[in-house]
Amino acid sequence: MAGRGVGHYHSHMLDVATHSAPRSPVDGRDGEAFEILPGDAAGGLVLLCDHASNHVPPEYGALGLPPSEFGRHIAYDIGAEALTRGLAARFGIPAALSRFSRLLIDPNRGLDDPTLIMKLSDGAVVPGNARIDAAERERRIARFYRPYDDAVLSLIEAGLATGRVPTILSVHSFTPIWRGTPRPWHAGVLWDADPRFARPLIDGLAADPAMVIGDNEPYLGALKGDTLYRHATRRGIAHALLEVRQDLIADPAGVAEWVERVAKVLVDLDLGTSPHGIEHFGSLTGPVA
Repeated sequence: MAGRGVGHYHSHMLDVATHSAPRSPVDGRDGEAFEILPGDAAGGLVLLCDHASNHVPPEYGALGLPPSEFGRHIAYDIGAEALTRGLAARFGIPAALSRFSRLLIDPNRGLDDPTLIMKLSDGAVVPGNARIDAAERERRIARFYRPYDDAVLSLIEAGLATGRVPTILSVHSFTPIWRGTPRPWHAGVLWDADPRFARPLIDGLAADPAMVIGDNEPYLGALKGDTLYRHATRRGIAHALLEVRQDLIADPAGVAEWVERVAKVLVDLDLGTSPHGIEHFGSLTGPVA
């Protein structure tokens, strides 16, 4: 159903041509650090996938880690890329995806965050990061972090240029067990102080009695300097971060199921025809700078 904005998708494939709004296409493009999926900038929603890839360029020598570590969540968010692609295709909306492992540098952190480049991640020492100096840090920022950040910015600007403020949905995944403790949630929605998109998204997903949906679980959504803070909180743009348990989207069947589940909620929210405006809610982390 590509090519129909979020407010124009109907699960029964109803012809909605008479309701269609003028389209403003965003072309697909990519670079070493990012990929932009094409879509309608006026569709009312922009998708982000900060941890889409586990790729590390050969010159980094896998950061001294064995190949098995790159199949774990420390390297990327399992299933998040496929879910993002599925939602983008379903609605014909643009998306920005990273093309590098967060073990190199985490695009979902502020530049002053001590976890920007991890030296130890969930019990795994990262030798290639252990003695990183200021020059290498700046190289990674320039080569990976900033180009992805600029790609995200370009999609938001394209949406604003249509005269409609896009809502932003960032797609992530989490492990079913953390430090030996099973996590009860099928998915969670993370948010800071702006409830406009997050609360209805939580309620919509939780309407299915079979689903356990976390409200700021398994993590808190207030993280100063993260992607949504930089691009949404600071600008007063409605947003939410969706975390899906990775075992539920680890194969094509699971991804397809969650594309349908999330799509149904997005349709009900009618973002394509009733976008949010600019409104500042601040941040639980403190003054927004």
